[in-house]
Amino acid sequence: MAEEAEKRNGRMKNRIALLAVALILLYAAFVQWIWGWPAILAAWAEVGVPSVLLALVLLVGTYFVRAHRIADYFPRETAGRFLWLFRVTQIHNMLNIMLPFRTGETSFPLLMRSEFGVPLAHGTSALLVLRLLDLHALLAAAGIGLVAGAGYGLWAWLLWLAFLLSPIVVLPFRDPVLALARRKLPQRLEKFVEEVDDGIPRNLAAFVRAWALTVLNWGVKVLVLAWVLALMGVEPIAACFGGALGGELSSVLPVHAPAGVGTYPAGIAAGAAVFGVDRGAGAAAVLAKASINAHLLMIVSALAGTAVSLALPILAGAGRRPQDRQRQGD
Repeated sequence: MAEEAEKRNGRMKNRIALLAVALILLYAAFVQWIWGWPAILAAWAEVGVPSVLLALVLLVGTYFVRAHRIADYFPRETAGRFLWLFRVTQIHNMLNIMLPFRTGETSFPLLMRSEFGVPLAHGTSALLVLRLLDLHALLAAAGIGLVAGAGYGLWAWLLWLAFLLSPIVVLPFRDPVLALARRKLPQRLEKFVEEVDDGIPRNLAAFVRAWALTVLNWGVKVLVLAWVLALMGVEPIAACFGGALGGELSSVLPVHAPAGVGTYPAGIAAGAAVFGVDRGAGAAAVLAKASINAHLLMIVSALAGTAVSLALPILAGAGRRPQDRQRQGD
């Protein structure tokens, strides 16, 4: 039975991989047909190699922030094994990018259980809370675009700051808030509330650290994406932040194609439109090309982060899993 189930899982993974490759090839052919890849990639020459490298370094740096957040969330299980944890988080990230409809998310609790002994239920609950923090921080980071659109007024900054700090303000009231949610929400959502309760750190300091690392991660990522879109001619700056928000929302919501093919650039275009992108002559073509290039930047940064995660443990002499080294010692 177990062997047959494993074969079925293997066949399903192969089908998903083939589907992903087919969609990427179709996407590449579509881009070539509409614009031509030389015209798309010419934008990178205009941006300049130093700017591109800086953007890549900053984006790869956010992967280390994410890994540190997980290490801080599970300090006992991951103590002294950061490089291996970084590799695990990058595997999870690549699965999220390549698999459709967020199916890659299921890999996180499974990887944390197999590599660090984190109970499956607790890993799932922690992931749920982290994703809620991710969504809040993403909206907060993109909210800088709304502040820009409002002329950087004091009232706009105060509203943005209130939203940014809201998780910390609400945390001391977690018990009454969760109790109210249990009473008011439909019974089918009771499990959701329980998982949120289990996934939230029990002390304020741990929660603040998780919140701060989340804000840092998404703040850098959104700022880099907005900056790149601005360098490629998207205007005004508020629309650049909207594009960053739209692209990243497309990757965290269930409607997500393999590798973000089509959905990520469409998310950038939609977000930029909502935030008041320039609608002048030629602006649509500029936005379309910038959206595709920003998507390419995200894929390249993910691949670079994965390459770094594979190389660092080997260079540090920690290329094998801890349990493998223990068995070899036995």
